[in-house]
Amino acid sequence: MSEPAGLSILAGVRVLSFTQFLLGPSGVQFLADLGADVVKIEPPGGTLWERNWSGCDLFLNGVSAFYLATHRNQRSLTLDLKSPEGQTVARRLIERADVLVQNFRPGVMTRLGLDYAAASALNPRLIYVSASGYGESSPYRDRPGQDLLLQAISGLASISGRAGQPPTPVGTAVVDQHGAALLALGVLAGLLERGRTGRGLQVEVSMLRAGLDLQLEIITYFLNGARMQKSPTPLASMFHPGPYGIYETRDGHLALSISPLRALQEALDLPALAPYATVPYNFEAREEIARLLEPVLKTRTTAEWVEHLVPRGVWAAPVLSHAETFAEPAVRAADVVQEMAHPVAGPVRLLRFPLEFSTGRAGVRRPPPMPGQHADEILREIGYAEAEIRRLREQRVV
Repeated sequence: MSEPAGLSILAGVRVLSFTQFLLGPSGVQFLADLGADVVKIEPPGGTLWERNWSGCDLFLNGVSAFYLATHRNQRSLTLDLKSPEGQTVARRLIERADVLVQNFRPGVMTRLGLDYAAASALNPRLIYVSASGYGESSPYRDRPGQDLLLQAISGLASISGRAGQPPTPVGTAVVDQHGAALLALGVLAGLLERGRTGRGLQVEVSMLRAGLDLQLEIITYFLNGARMQKSPTPLASMFHPGPYGIYETRDGHLALSISPLRALQEALDLPALAPYATVPYNFEAREEIARLLEPVLKTRTTAEWVEHLVPRGVWAAPVLSHAETFAEPAVRAADVVQEMAHPVAGPVRLLRFPLEFSTGRAGVRRPPPMPGQHADEILREIGYAEAEIRRLREQRVV
C-alpha cells in the first residue's frame, strides 16, 4: 500500500520535468521523493517513450514497469510542445517554476523557444538543468546518449573482466543512475546558490562526465602514470592488491576484499601464502596470490567459507543472485522495498528512496500518474479558466 508522505525537505519547490528515458526521470524522482512538486510534461496520447518500453518486456496490466520505477510523487500534464499554444502554456509554467529539468538532445529546447536564455528571461530565478549524452558544446552533441554507449566510450566497459576476454559492461544502467544522482545534486546546489544570490543559474549534466566520474579512482591512477593490466586470474580490478576478486567455491562464488594477507594466511592455514604476507597488501605478487587461492577455495561451499573467514577478520562475502540478495538478513533489515497501489498496474514493488533522514521518511504521495492526469489542476494553478482549458483540450494542445 502507499505510505503517507514523510519528507517535505523540498516542499514549495516546483520542478518542471521535460525528461525522458532513465537519467532525467530518475533524477527528478529524487527531487519528488524529497517533497518537490514535480510536473511531468509529456506529449498527448500516451506516446511518452517510458510508457511504451520496459526491460524484460514487463508491463503490469499494460503499465510499463520501467515507467513505474521513475515517476512516483509526480503530476502529469500532456502538452503539444510543437504547437504555438503549447509553447505558450510551457512559458506560463516556467514563469511560476523554481526548477526546469530537460534531457532532450541538445538543440531541441532551443527550437521550441524554451532554452535557458529564453526561460531565464521569463524567470530570472529559474534553475535550468540540461542533461545530455556528451554535453551541449561537445562535437558528439548530436549522437545518442545511452548507457551502454557511454560505458563503451568512457572506458568503463574495458576495465572489468579477465585478460584475454572481451570488454565487460556493467549489467545495469550505472551511468544513467549516477547521472541522475548528479542531476539531483546539481539542483540542490542551485537552490542553495539562488538562496544566496537571488538569481537562477544553469546546470549541465552529461552522461560522459558521469561515466568518467564512476571511475574516479582508476582514472586518477591512469592519469598519473600507473601501469595497469587486467589479470587472467579471478582478480576483480587492475589496481587492487591480491586477493581482491571473485573466487569459485564448491557450490558458487566468494568475494575476497583487501584484508591483510597475514589474516588470510592464518585463516586458511596456508603456509604457501606466508612469503607473500610479509607485505600486508602485496600488489606486486597479486597474481601469484590469486592462483594460490583458487584451488583452496574450491574445497568448501560459499556458506562454509563465509562462516569460517568472517570471524577471523577476513573481508569476505557471498556472491548472490537477486533472489538471494533480497533474502539476505542485511537487505531485509535495511527495508529497501516499498509497495504502492497503482490504479491500473495494481500492487507494485519498488526500491525506496535511498536516503534516510531523522525528520521523516520518503513515502509515496502519488503513484506514477496516467497521461495528463493532472492537466486541469495544473492549468488552473497557472491562471487558465475552465473555458480555456476546454478549448485547449478540444484543440488537443493538452
